[in-house]
Amino acid sequence: MLRVVLQLELLLFLFFVFLLSIPINLSLASELELGAGDDDEVKRYDFPPPPDFVFGASSSAYQFNNSGKMHGATGDIACDQYHKYKEDVQLMVDTGLEAYRFSISWSRLIPNGRGPVNPKGLQYYNNLIDQLISKGIQPHVTLHHSDLPQALDDEYGGWISPQIIKDFTAYANVCFEQFGDRVKHWTTMNEPNVFVLGGYDIGFLPPSRCSAPFGVNCSRGDSTTEPYLAIHNFLLSHASAAALYKQTYQHKQRGFIGINVLAFWFIPRTETHKDRAAAQRAMDFYFGWVVHPLVYGEYPQVMKKNAGPRLPTFTSAESALVKGSLDFIGLNYYFTQYAKDNSATLTIQTRDYLADSAIQISRMAVIFSFCFFLSFVLRIASIFFSSLIRCACMHAALDHNTSTLEFPITPWGMERLLEYIKQNYGNPPLYIHENGQQTRRNSSLEDWSRIGYLCGHIHSLLNVIRNGSNARGYFIWSLLDSIELLGGYEISYGLYYIDLDDPDLKRQPKLSAHWYSKFLKNKNISPRSDSSDADQHYFFQ
Repeated sequence: MLRVVLQLELLLFLFFVFLLSIPINLSLASELELGAGDDDEVKRYDFPPPPDFVFGASSSAYQFNNSGKMHGATGDIACDQYHKYKEDVQLMVDTGLEAYRFSISWSRLIPNGRGPVNPKGLQYYNNLIDQLISKGIQPHVTLHHSDLPQALDDEYGGWISPQIIKDFTAYANVCFEQFGDRVKHWTTMNEPNVFVLGGYDIGFLPPSRCSAPFGVNCSRGDSTTEPYLAIHNFLLSHASAAALYKQTYQHKQRGFIGINVLAFWFIPRTETHKDRAAAQRAMDFYFGWVVHPLVYGEYPQVMKKNAGPRLPTFTSAESALVKGSLDFIGLNYYFTQYAKDNSATLTIQTRDYLADSAIQISRMAVIFSFCFFLSFVLRIASIFFSSLIRCACMHAALDHNTSTLEFPITPWGMERLLEYIKQNYGNPPLYIHENGQQTRRNSSLEDWSRIGYLCGHIHSLLNVIRNGSNARGYFIWSLLDSIELLGGYEISYGLYYIDLDDPDLKRQPKLSAHWYSKFLKNKNISPRSDSSDADQHYFFQ
């Protein structure tokens, strides 16, 4: 196998040298990178029309709404969408968005977690929703996106206490009652699987609960049990809110309710039986942890076996409540990862979630970005062995190159993920809630890598839809550069750049914003020769 991989690597290298020896027409190269002249170019009309399928962009309250004078990574300053919502909705219209996914801040709406509603918070969300509706943009609302009223954490520990179920359901009830006449797509939770790992096991995300030796700077918490408790209460809170919606509101508001999960596709690090089993175990621990109970009413068997009594169990009534409590699944997919067996951790007496999973995870190399682009060019040129090059790229992947911030481009992993969901979870309706490329914040308005990333994933999404996947929408993360939970102000995902030193926080379109707009409007894109401004190099024909 190693010899075959080396031969494929050599073939790839020699072919790349061959390409470099060919004189290149720069105008043609630009057209190829933007997709112009490609007979197989994907356009908006290849997908089902709204409302059967929508294209949009995503945001969250903490990362987008705040304004302030301090640049510290505290959320004091973000995009100030709280004051600029009309301007931002017009950007959505100009871009051609059909839907916008945002979250409601529980703390802004009900500051103490329960009790009186803040009228200013209520008015803001009414204004935003009305503005979206007036412009023909479909609102998709998330109820919990990493922010919890501090009062509830102080009182009973937030998500580690079953008391949260009643309070979350009451909060959801306010949202359904106040906004449900216009909002038809509700997501209860965003990425609970990541939220509990960062907040209750490793402890590097709020509420920073963890225990040694598993976490970082731990002062409170128990990494061996609290991640499992928190997810359990997330699931019961979701199910309770979903039951309320279905019993009280759905028949008259005619909407849908689901949950969101961060999802990777995992492939075995080697072709050994142990690594193949590790890849499946990774799917069970990262994806099945949330989705399996919602479809089957219980946790995956491997989790029960490895975590033992530390994994909570559902009563018969709870299982019945959780099972089938979703109308759709929201997926945040960014890239594919390797999974390698690490069963030795199961011999450790005191274990956390990561040790229970018994896997080592590593990101694929950025070589995928080059490989995807190369296979894309070969497809355009109709060269018959493009699939061979793509295969070579897949097997020649190296460990992640930490010198770059960019994600490897692995849209084929998203295809396999959606096929896996179709085969194992009954092909439920699903939305790609987040998908986007990470770059350094002030790198360039000409974000070619983001265009390549988005183009590849949209093309792959069309493939899986044609293969029977029940995908209903695709949302880019994100509309604007914002404060990122893991990268602060150092990294960006936005279609629009925001200069934090500008008091007006001016929105400036990146090349990816133009590309996405061109795709949504089924238009071509051409160079503008009479402008020297980077944000105006391209116009629509």
